[in-house]
Amino acid sequence: MEIKQNKLSYRWVWITAAAVFCILFTFTLIPAAAQGNSAPSRRASYGEMMQNVFDFIVNNYVDEVDPQVLFEGAMNGMFGALDDPYSAFLTASDMGDMSHTTQGSFGGVGLNITQPVGQRTDGKPRYVEVVSPIEDTPGWRAGINPGDFIKEINGIMTDTLTMDEVLGMLRGTVGEQVNLVIRRGERIEFPVTITRAVIEVPTVKHAMIGDTGYLRLITFTPMTIERAVEAIGYFQANNYKSIVLDLRNNYGGLLNSAVAVASLFLEGGTVVSTRSRIASENRNFNAGRTALVPADIPVVVLINRGSASASEIVAGALKDRGRAYVVGETSFGKGSVQQIFPLNNTGFRITTARYYTPSGVNIDKVGIPPDRLVEFPDFSEEDADQLNRLMNANRIPEFTERNPNANQAQIDAFAATLEREYHLNLSLIKRLIRNELNRTVIAPVYDMEYDVQLQEAVNILRSGDYPNLLRNAKTLSVLQEEALQAR
Repeated sequence: MEIKQNKLSYRWVWITAAAVFCILFTFTLIPAAAQGNSAPSRRASYGEMMQNVFDFIVNNYVDEVDPQVLFEGAMNGMFGALDDPYSAFLTASDMGDMSHTTQGSFGGVGLNITQPVGQRTDGKPRYVEVVSPIEDTPGWRAGINPGDFIKEINGIMTDTLTMDEVLGMLRGTVGEQVNLVIRRGERIEFPVTITRAVIEVPTVKHAMIGDTGYLRLITFTPMTIERAVEAIGYFQANNYKSIVLDLRNNYGGLLNSAVAVASLFLEGGTVVSTRSRIASENRNFNAGRTALVPADIPVVVLINRGSASASEIVAGALKDRGRAYVVGETSFGKGSVQQIFPLNNTGFRITTARYYTPSGVNIDKVGIPPDRLVEFPDFSEEDADQLNRLMNANRIPEFTERNPNANQAQIDAFAATLEREYHLNLSLIKRLIRNELNRTVIAPVYDMEYDVQLQEAVNILRSGDYPNLLRNAKTLSVLQEEALQAR
């Protein structure tokens, strides 16, 4: 009986001690609670609680804990709670990559990717999506397109990975291979092996198409404006009469570079404005007084779903200001501004504002609709199944590897063989072969034979209808109002 009483007394000692500890710990965590419920008081209270929990874990957890691990975990948690794919904690490695990217080169496979935060609203798996491949990089040469999903990386499903984990797997030692499974649309799925390389970011390509200057901006870096000015000088020397400004698959880049490019076509006035709850972030970015391209030079802008961020700023400004006619597909829809802040050797990227086009529209998650929609031919279910068979059979890459300098007769003969076997459109097969051949060398500046969007842009400029088309084009604000009324 005495033993039972001792056990009982010990039990009460433990319960009482635990209760006292919990009370003390609770008061330690929320010392600011009595200060009121104002926002500053709540912020101070939460900050103090976080510091207390951090200290308690470091001092009391059963195993010794590296403070850096706790710090990085807490930072990832805070930025994850924002539910914003563009705001994130950046490790030391991430900060280095950011620096290399803005300087024009970085290591990787050459794919700009995004990933939904949380579950997708359409119920589909949370795979990583390709915003755009960077031209002349391993990802581009592998045939990966904007809108493709990376289903697996080295055998691991991407819907189970964080964005940092995905980037860590795509980046790494130059020369090593990364094995991907790509999903395209609902039915097409195929493996791709990419060899990591040092990615040299190209910025501008240009050429003449008859008397039309073709200016392709691949990304916006500190060098973009200088290269664009050189290209326009080349057009002037060749007596250009019009310009096609190609922003397809341009994932963005530096805001000031985008404003400078838009200023080549606009004389004064707003290019873009940014709005934030922080007064210093509310800014108007205006074009210079004199445009390098005269107002009487017709301009057609090409966009697609791989056109994002800074390229949407340029397209939106030229459209809203009535300076260009837009052809192609609705753009990606990234209408927010991020800044990077260092924290010793780490840092963070955070959305500080949203940008608005000259007509006052934010296109985040909506994109810029073209004045004229031009899409590449879509596939029927039967076509998709046959194309899936063809891509998984690896027939076209094997052909191009055996015949890197294939002439037109060889291409036509091989395409005819594939047409009989897979019952696909002959023009589509030829385009796939040509694209694969182009991926083994530096990409051509343009391909008028297969690029239906570029064909349409040039036809508009040569048809004589351009002035009337531009006059009747609607600003993004008008289009947005019409969409709201139609609901």
